[in-house]
Amino acid sequence: MIETDALIIGAGPVGLFQAFQLGLLEIQAHIVDALPHPGGQCVELYADKPIYDIPGLQVVTGRELIANLLKQIAPFAPQMHLGQLVSSVQTQADGRLQVSTSSGTTFLAKTLFIAAGVGAFQARMPAVDGLDAYLGKQVHLSLPPEATWNGRQALVLGDSEQALQAAISLAELPEGSRPRSVGLLHRRNVFVAEPDTQATFQRMVAAGKIQFVAGQLTALEGSDGLLTAVRYLGSDGSEQLLAVDEILVQLGLSPKLGPIAHWGLDLERRQLRVNTETFATSQSGIFAVGDINTYPGKKKLILCGFHECVLAAFGAAAIVFPQKKVLLQYTTTSTRLHSLLGVDFSSQDQNPQKTTL
Repeated sequence: MIETDALIIGAGPVGLFQAFQLGLLEIQAHIVDALPHPGGQCVELYADKPIYDIPGLQVVTGRELIANLLKQIAPFAPQMHLGQLVSSVQTQADGRLQVSTSSGTTFLAKTLFIAAGVGAFQARMPAVDGLDAYLGKQVHLSLPPEATWNGRQALVLGDSEQALQAAISLAELPEGSRPRSVGLLHRRNVFVAEPDTQATFQRMVAAGKIQFVAGQLTALEGSDGLLTAVRYLGSDGSEQLLAVDEILVQLGLSPKLGPIAHWGLDLERRQLRVNTETFATSQSGIFAVGDINTYPGKKKLILCGFHECVLAAFGAAAIVFPQKKVLLQYTTTSTRLHSLLGVDFSSQDQNPQKTTL
């Protein structure tokens, strides 16, 4: 069991900035996210699209914003637990919160911050019977770097940048690791991917290195517990059979509120009601920041979430340090904050970067 002052659910921009604000108050934090990487919506939905309303930055992409936030929280080194969905929260006799994840990780936290945006991103799955029996065996949601499908018949499902890149990567594996065949199944020859990626994909299809299959997956075929083929509805309306050994599902992600809905917190239209003094939820020790919360006048903007993080951090400090008077300090002038941030005066001519708490 991992004991911590604070546990943050969500590694999007608001969750990362929450870690920064907690660090300034010397509150130790861990971060959990269902995705295998930090970034949340910023990376999943608009990684390379411009954002124009982040204070002090005329324009920044979602990917760049996350990279900057990761640099900002680096002095506090919050440990991240990625690819895990928080499954349960139980209040203990001493007021601490026991939090468990889908991977079996258990935390004992003094405070909990829900920064889950519109919910945990989970992989979209094809609507076919019997899929769960092969999940994690021959049906995969990601391709582990160490995986070798030498001699196997691989099929990628999807039309996204990630789907096309996965098919290209599999077809380009060296001899001894490369699948016997690489296919990509999608209902039509139209993709949501970068032009360069599409051009590379089409060249490899023309060269016979990737087989493009136009159709809609309808069923899985198996024998003795092993997946052997898929059935799909072709563009001509006929049902076809395609032999496969491994399936890589790349149908994108969808946000789901998930287990949060069953934690006994006060909800309004699938959002968490909060007290705007500290952004505390209806349960002591649990705070909600960002798009997951609601209150009169709520605006779903990243910069509003950043503001909420500040007040939530001070709300948590009263729980983590009940005997301590927590004073407002400024990163411009506070030597204590300079020490926490690792400000090097010798390289800055005694003029640390101005960032106000």
